[in-house]
Amino acid sequence: MGRVKKGRAVHGWVIIDKPPGIGSTTIVNKVKWAFQAQKAGHAGTLDPDATGVLAVALGEATKTVPFVTDSLKCYRFRVAFGAATSTDDASGVVLDTSEARPSDDQIEAALTAFRGDIFQVPPQVSAVKVEGERAYDLAREGIAMDLIARPLWVERLAVLARPDADHVDLEMVCGKGGYVRSIARDLGRALGCLGHVAWLRREWSGPFDATGAVTMEDIERLARTEAIDSLLRPLELGLTDLPELPATPEGAARLRNGNPGMVMASSVGWGDEAWASHQGRAVAVGVYKAGELHPSRVFNL
Repeated sequence: MGRVKKGRAVHGWVIIDKPPGIGSTTIVNKVKWAFQAQKAGHAGTLDPDATGVLAVALGEATKTVPFVTDSLKCYRFRVAFGAATSTDDASGVVLDTSEARPSDDQIEAALTAFRGDIFQVPPQVSAVKVEGERAYDLAREGIAMDLIARPLWVERLAVLARPDADHVDLEMVCGKGGYVRSIARDLGRALGCLGHVAWLRREWSGPFDATGAVTMEDIERLARTEAIDSLLRPLELGLTDLPELPATPEGAARLRNGNPGMVMASSVGWGDEAWASHQGRAVAVGVYKAGELHPSRVFNL
């Protein structure tokens, strides 16, 4: 006999406007507890000191997390010139300093190298794995690592403001796996003045933005009450970047059992990834072939 799952079968997204000073995992655990949900996850970690959009998935919405993490994201952040730190942000130990300060024109010229397809080395304090261990765990033990540069797509990197000679405010739109702290570190090095992140905010992530996001105070106020479900957003929002194919009643039934099911004709090409819906709800994600969707993920709603 199968193990009975603890908690409620609640499915959807909760978009948190993350405050500083708290980790992403802690927030996910608090949201899961507040909703009494059986399962929870999130679409992209934010550093403890960072603020902004943290998309928390509950129940079957966790199956759509990869499609959100693969989407573009927008960050606004301030680079502080004149110091390199152990964490590449303001929370770290200062490792080196510089009296040099770049001009506006020098900053604009240097940013060109950080747009488009680039490679970046993750911060020493990051979640990347090194021989099975998280880099931040090794860094806390004082172990210096030669982390491998990773590809990143930067669609936009622009100056928003130059409040003073010691700082510049930037906006970056990038793909999966971007480290804002690495951008600040490498920009400071390129300008010959050193640099680190002073503050960081994620404005949006895929289909989710800060408009209408809820606070942790909202979560705590409504925790474990019927009213908390008013904070849920539909699971289907996590599939925004994929084409939707309405399934026939018979097709929906087959898809729910993990079999290829008939969907309505569309312009989706053979072998393209899409999702099937029936009566307004997601049924499955899969590959389209000759009038049918071949499922890779099935939603039990």
